[in-house]
Amino acid sequence: MPSIASLLGIELPVIQAPMGGVQDEALAISVAEAGGLGSMPCALLDAARLESTLQRFAPLHVPINLNFFCHEMADPDPAEAARWRDALMPYYREYEIEPPELDAVGARRPIDASTVDLLERFRPRVISFHFGLPTPALLARIKAWGATVLASATTLDEGRWLERQGADVVIAQGIEAGGHRGHFLSDDLTCQSTTVELVTALSKSLGVPVVGAGGVGSRADVEQLLAAGAAGVQAGTAYLLCPEASTTPAHRQALQQPGRPADITNLFSGRPARGLENRLMRELGAMSPLAPRFPWASQALAPLRVAAEARGADDFTPLWSGAKPNTFPGSDAARVTRLLAGRV
Repeated sequence: MPSIASLLGIELPVIQAPMGGVQDEALAISVAEAGGLGSMPCALLDAARLESTLQRFAPLHVPINLNFFCHEMADPDPAEAARWRDALMPYYREYEIEPPELDAVGARRPIDASTVDLLERFRPRVISFHFGLPTPALLARIKAWGATVLASATTLDEGRWLERQGADVVIAQGIEAGGHRGHFLSDDLTCQSTTVELVTALSKSLGVPVVGAGGVGSRADVEQLLAAGAAGVQAGTAYLLCPEASTTPAHRQALQQPGRPADITNLFSGRPARGLENRLMRELGAMSPLAPRFPWASQALAPLRVAAEARGADDFTPLWSGAKPNTFPGSDAARVTRLLAGRV
């Protein structure tokens, strides 16, 4: 089996996790130029923004991973939206703002044929997926131009499914990982394990390289995952305090608060994701039946987040974080990449 570095065309077996809302092209490029695999989250990009991103990456001599979602897109449900708006009404009154109208603009959307049409013009070398894989027809088109395909698994069953469907690399997302859980075969969170446990199980079962993701906050963490059978690691939270990240001041401050608790919540998008605890999670419960189905929960929270952050509060901000925040304060993305790779 080729090394993960040679397979991806990079120098160091370190992947920067794609993180929507807290990064743009700058972070991905910095990691790539340092020898790792920089990643760009694309689920929130419209066609024009995606094209400009592809144009910016095209002249680079190093690959950039483009990440897309593969969820089944549910139509907005007016009853769910009304229930959610009612649950948030005390907060709207507190901040003296009107609840927003339900709007599909800017919602996270799965990859589709028109997106692949655009990608095909640029033929990116590395593409990754969350929540499964695209349809076989779309995946075949992507692999036809020679792209290496990575996809997230949160269980052994998901990893086996991804390999059967054609993934070239499986990312083992342990329960310690920040942001959205990548599960797609079962939404039972009790089935999900630690990163070390998942890497161990997948590396023994699969014939493709396995990348460990979750709880990667030091070189020692990397070495533990490599010893468990990982071919490389993916880190996200480790980069959130880098100057190249677009992490908000409220989010940066929260990440640096010692001992702040974290939990998995569906409040901010409608789908389970790991973040630091805040007022909304404490008062409504981290996992709540009130939240509309993914991706429709976030729009109703947007004006509350803006209003609260203007007062210096993170009450309605999704504070995504893995199990080891604030591990590299003051370090830029290149240094974090080299530290994780043992090159510093």
